[in-house]
Amino acid sequence: MPKVTVDGLEIEVPAGATVLQACELSGKEIPRFCYHERLSIAGNCRMCLVEVSPGPPKPQASCALPASEGQVIKTNSPMVKKAREGVMEFLLINHPLDCPICDQGGECDLQDQSVAYGKGSSRYTENKRAVTEKYMGPIVKTTMTRCIQCTRCVRFAEEVAGVEEIGAVFRGENMQITSYLERAVTSELSGNVVDLCPVGALTARPYAFEARPWELKKTPAIDVMDAVGTNIRIDARGRGVLRAVPRINEDVNEEWAHDKTRWAVDGLLHRRLDQPFVRKDGKLAAASWEEAFAAIAAVKHGGSVAAIAGDQVDCETLFAARELVTALGGSLLEGRQTGLAYDVSSLAAVAFNTPIAQIENADVILLVGSDLRHEAPLINTRVQKAVRKKNAKVFAIGPEVDLTYKTQWLGDALNLLTRSPKALTDALKSAERPVIILGGGALRYAGAHGAALTFAKKHKIVKDGWNGFNVTHFAAARMGGLMLGYAHDGGIKALAEKKPKLAFFLGADEVDYSLFAKSFKVYVGHHGDAGAHHADVILPGAAYTEKAGTYVNNEGRVQRGERAVFPPGDAREDWAIFRALSQVMGKTLPFDSFDALRAKMAEAVPALGVEGLAGYAWNPPALDAKPDGVIADYPIKDFYLTNAICRASPTMQRCSDELVHGAQYLEAAE
Repeated sequence: MPKVTVDGLEIEVPAGATVLQACELSGKEIPRFCYHERLSIAGNCRMCLVEVSPGPPKPQASCALPASEGQVIKTNSPMVKKAREGVMEFLLINHPLDCPICDQGGECDLQDQSVAYGKGSSRYTENKRAVTEKYMGPIVKTTMTRCIQCTRCVRFAEEVAGVEEIGAVFRGENMQITSYLERAVTSELSGNVVDLCPVGALTARPYAFEARPWELKKTPAIDVMDAVGTNIRIDARGRGVLRAVPRINEDVNEEWAHDKTRWAVDGLLHRRLDQPFVRKDGKLAAASWEEAFAAIAAVKHGGSVAAIAGDQVDCETLFAARELVTALGGSLLEGRQTGLAYDVSSLAAVAFNTPIAQIENADVILLVGSDLRHEAPLINTRVQKAVRKKNAKVFAIGPEVDLTYKTQWLGDALNLLTRSPKALTDALKSAERPVIILGGGALRYAGAHGAALTFAKKHKIVKDGWNGFNVTHFAAARMGGLMLGYAHDGGIKALAEKKPKLAFFLGADEVDYSLFAKSFKVYVGHHGDAGAHHADVILPGAAYTEKAGTYVNNEGRVQRGERAVFPPGDAREDWAIFRALSQVMGKTLPFDSFDALRAKMAEAVPALGVEGLAGYAWNPPALDAKPDGVIADYPIKDFYLTNAICRASPTMQRCSDELVHGAQYLEAAE
């Protein structure tokens, strides 16, 4: 490890580190616009200038200069100060005076660094240049006159999103950043360029002119739009959620979030259930909580009670519902609402066992029935990284789709797992870190799960220090539900055949409700979607931003979010609904506070009481390993409309229309 001296302090730095990284390790702040830790080095902005000796007697860009033994680095010498002032002066000569109306105001790198490192005056008297606006789609709003050509957005699109749709045209003073043919960027990760942009050339279209950063209450939460468990921050003002932005978690989402995570939140303001309803004479009518509870208590169920969980339910709600069903004499629980019925006797056999962060170190990856780009976009970015940085080989079984990286498609037949093609077999022979990812497109076929487990054993995908067997879910409640027993033998169809007289539906909107025609249906949820339309009683619950909750992601990582805002109207937190209902039904649950509920849940399932990886033991079951069938399609047909919140979101509806169905939106001239 080379030793360098930074402002008189001698430190050791890792081999291959840059001078900028060496300065950061010593505790010195180095200004930058183009440099980003997760993107390739461009050296465009020249803001990170430092004085280095031995070397030429001039400032050097620290982001692109390797740290080497014996370097003496000065970060605050008169030469460096003057150079940074000059660079800032150049950067500002064409930048418009938009700060009072710019959405980046208050969280703008250019503002902060011009104050900290700028000169305070400019010698430039010529007219500023203007750049025509570009169109990048429903998520990203452009004001390209502000652009300083740092190319962060270009590098992100190519290196992380894997979609080469943003680039630079023209040269010199005329250089402009634009999307391909000035059309909408089709990447499901496009919103990240707003966070990356250091100036305000790219801002969020749904958030335009809504609020200033200092007006917002910021609350840590967990995303429920998929099963990755993205760490997010909910920014709210008053009782309204204005945006969701990612928090850094190297083990899960790094610092990225997909567009559904960010902007489905405007769906929280539409189609909300804010009071109870009871069906009378075939029509739902508004009712009081007492009337709704009385209607449920009047059902003569005789212990025939079921609970069906939706995709976005927190573990506390699942546990409270389970306890009530059990207290009423029932035992019918199911969380796989769309009809999947795979074996869950071993949780490790249905989990994402390779930690998400380790996928980028895999050398051979087999996708089976998984459109990973839409089922788990932030796992797909890890695979993309493995391909780009480690030259990993990716094979796939299923209909061909664009996964953003080179993929060798083997075919659609599931029996390819038992008669492994030669190209795949040869690659696996020399693989040190092989991975198989089984998706929802395969899990619905009999024998696919067993064949994948047999394949993993045959090709030594699971070995000491490496477990490459993975199942990817796309419901945030899935793993938590499985840990709490929401998996009836034979799936939801087998449960429906038991003809429960009383059935609770916990935000379950994708269920085939014709299976429960004879049941008294109680819908506990937050949106007036399919579940509410079929219900006999509606109990308005809280969305994920309106309650604290525990969630378990694909890999079995237990995470907790906090409440950002309160539910609207008469809606209540779901666990409190079940606690109050239990008292009316004469089966009072043994907790009367959220903390007491969590303690009881941790007592029942200790892994849910501690944040972090649950650590499922690897003991795969012996299953039928003779898959039959051809993977015709994937479960997610429209990435932007996968749940009730998304379907209520104007932004997601527009994304679906424009990016999935090809509708054209005409922009008004400004």
